[in-house]
Amino acid sequence: MSFTELFLLALALSMDAFAVSVCKGLAVQKIDLKKAFTVGIWFGGFQALMPIIGYFLGMQFQSFISSFSSWIAFILLSLIGANMIKESLSKDGCDEKNSNSSFAFTTMLVMAIATSIDALAVGITFAALDVNIWLSVALIGAITFILSGIGLKVGNVFGIKYKSKAEFAGGLILILLGVKILLEHFGIL
Repeated sequence: MSFTELFLLALALSMDAFAVSVCKGLAVQKIDLKKAFTVGIWFGGFQALMPIIGYFLGMQFQSFISSFSSWIAFILLSLIGANMIKESLSKDGCDEKNSNSSFAFTTMLVMAIATSIDALAVGITFAALDVNIWLSVALIGAITFILSGIGLKVGNVFGIKYKSKAEFAGGLILILLGVKILLEHFGIL
């Protein structure tokens, strides 16, 4: 994967965390640097940790999956992307789970895990592709850290106006990356 593709993947994966941060920003009266840093560390940290776990799980099966790795990447990225698009189109908005104003350990842990499950599947995909895992997770973590802090502020100032658009864009990017990987496998690109 090229750096541009990794950047787009990191951006797409961070959209769930951004959307939850927007909802959290709605519930918080005043945003300060400590709250933005807390959200960024939790979401960015888990978005970086989960692909590592997925990568090492995927490495256990690499010899089995290498012959159809492009199909695995295409299917996983498309499913994740389709789910993000579906969520963006739902009318739920910011539910109680996402709009909780608490920054307590258990609250943040649950939200961080929930927003990073997709990254676990992407880590499995990384094991099947030629990817520098450490650069990838650093980029995913850093972008998610930054966008989570921005999402907190956006939610606090603008409300949920950008939540569904961010989720939709993230889903579309993941699907397009999956298609690109599959087309490269067939020598079309």
